[in-house]
Amino acid sequence: QVQVAESGGGLVQAGGSLRLSCAATGRTFRYYVMGWFRQAPGQEREFVAAISRGGGTTIYTDSVKGRFSMSRDNGENTVYLQMNSLKPEDTAVYYCAARDSGVLSDKPAPYDYWGQGTQVTVSS
Repeated sequence: QVQVAESGGGLVQAGGSLRLSCAATGRTFRYYVMGWFRQAPGQEREFVAAISRGGGTTIYTDSVKGRFSMSRDNGENTVYLQMNSLKPEDTAVYYCAARDSGVLSDKPAPYDYWGQGTQVTVSS
């Protein structure tokens, strides 16, 4: 079992950058696929990015490709989401999630553990 907690959200102007972190507890962190999702008010939770257990493979939703980068440090039990060239439409609560599997997924349902979320607001 693993617990995750996000940090690093905040208010930023359009074109700016933020780096989100997700710290995980548990000795088996390296066995989990990790994902980032986001949810804007009145909208469903949507996939942002996911990373393989070893960090060698990442997938992104089309709207963030070239702007966001996900990475992980298994020694520190932490994953990161570097967000550049932020747009007002990136405004949402961002959630970190862990999946007890080696298979990457862009759907929320397969992920087993979720954090409480961190708010990202991008002003125009």
